[in-house]
This record gives sequence, C-alpha cells and structure tokens, in this order.
Amino acid sequence: MRASPAPRSSPAAGADVAPSCAGGRPAPGRRRVVLITGASSGIGAAVASRLSAGGRWELLLNGRDEERLGAVADRTGGVALPMDLATPEGCRKLAEAALAREDRIDALVAAAGLGWAGAYTDMTPAVVNRLVSVNVGAVLHLVNLVLPHMVTRGSGRLVLLGSVAGRFGVRGEAAYAATKGALIPFAESLRYELRGTGVHVCLVQPGPVDTPFFAHRHTPYTRSWPRPVPAGRVAAAVEEALTGRRGEITVPRWLGAPGLVQGLAPHLFRRLATRFG
Repeated sequence: MRASPAPRSSPAAGADVAPSCAGGRPAPGRRRVVLITGASSGIGAAVASRLSAGGRWELLLNGRDEERLGAVADRTGGVALPMDLATPEGCRKLAEAALAREDRIDALVAAAGLGWAGAYTDMTPAVVNRLVSVNVGAVLHLVNLVLPHMVTRGSGRLVLLGSVAGRFGVRGEAAYAATKGALIPFAESLRYELRGTGVHVCLVQPGPVDTPFFAHRHTPYTRSWPRPVPAGRVAAAVEEALTGRRGEITVPRWLGAPGLVQGLAPHLFRRLATRFG
C-alpha cells in the first residue's frame, strides 16, 4: 500500500497564513482539501477519480480495505487514510489524521456506507448495529468533528450520500432504508442551522448504482426497474454538489418524480411500489 506522506507542520505563531476566500475557495494558488470516505471502491472511488482529473483538489481518501484504498490513492494522487468508521473513535482518528496532514478540510464527502437485503426478521442485532454505526453514526460523528473548523473559517462543503431507498422505502431493505432516511432530516436541519455561516450542505440521493455494493451485501440487484446507473454519474453529481448551490440532488434526476406521487397520492404510490418494487 502506498505510504501516506508525513504530516505537515503547523504554521509557527505569528506566521502569515493565507486566508480562505468566500464560498469555500482557498486563497489563490492553494488547492481545496476534500476528505472522501468510502473511497476504496464504488462511488467514493469514482468521486476521487473525477476530482483528481481537474487538479483543483487535494484528496484525502478513507476506506477500510488498505490495499484497494492504496491503489485508488496511487491512481488519483491522493493520500490514503485507512480507518474503520464503525466507532466514534475511528471517526475521531480519521478527522485528526486529516487535519494533521492538511491543517484544514474544505469539503467532506461522506460516501462510506453498508448495505443489506432480505427480510428484516432475518437480520441479527450485530448487523443492524453495524449498518446504523456506519451509515448514520459515522456521518454524524465526522460532521461533528469537521464542521466547527468550517464554521470558524466561514466556508466549507458537506456532501452526504443518501439513497432514494431512504426517501421512499424499499421492500427487503428496511434497515438500510432507515439509515439512509435518517440523513434527510439531518441535512435539512443543518441547512437551517448553518444559514449565513458560509458552509453549504447537499444531500445526494442515488438510485441503484453499478458498483460492488450489491456483491458486498451478498445479495444481487434483481429488479427490472430502475436500472443501476454508472458510479461516474453519481460522482458528477457530487462534483456539482461541491461547486453549486443545490441542497439536494437525485441521481438519476427523474427518480425525484415518484416523491411527488408519494406526497400527493400516498395510497397510489404504495400500490405501485408493491407491484413494481
């Protein structure tokens, strides 16, 4: 695995430090720093590849699989920070390592996530706890750790990877849908709280994505509709979230339309979801 570069020393007292610019942009000549979780594969790896192509970001990459994460870091020029985010301690160590390496985090892309499919009655307490810890707890803990620095600087970006499963609910994915659904009010609440601080929050909600996600959960994707989209398409949405002003992006965007039916005619929506979902 690629070795992480030595941490940069903090500026000496009284030294001139280039101030950040408004809107999350660093001072001229300095690239923005983004911390991407779940970067060893899937959406996180696709985001790392897309952001590395523009040369405008310093990439701090997190994942559990050290070998795969190292390969992504080598390919993208990023820094590998392997850590298991299933515990608050793991989140704390990652935030500390990231800040020690770059002294700032301009953006957090919370892409780490676990899936599970099957009857909820077949889930063990250990599996339920793991999903909640990674899909919800890790996001809340990491945001709690990096957000104060963003607010103090008056700029920053939080991009949270949710799922349309969390918006609508999906048969056979009750626990997964619950964990992703928790990010919806979290992101919305943060938007109210952070208004005027210079920190922007965006929730990206993909439908099924063509990644190793389904293999990792040991249950293949068998629905005929909607069809999985490439991970690169979600990475493009993440890049838009990092530069634009939208608070929520659905991928593909037409998957936002069922939400209108769900809100206006919930009984019809459930009938359709039961038949086609």
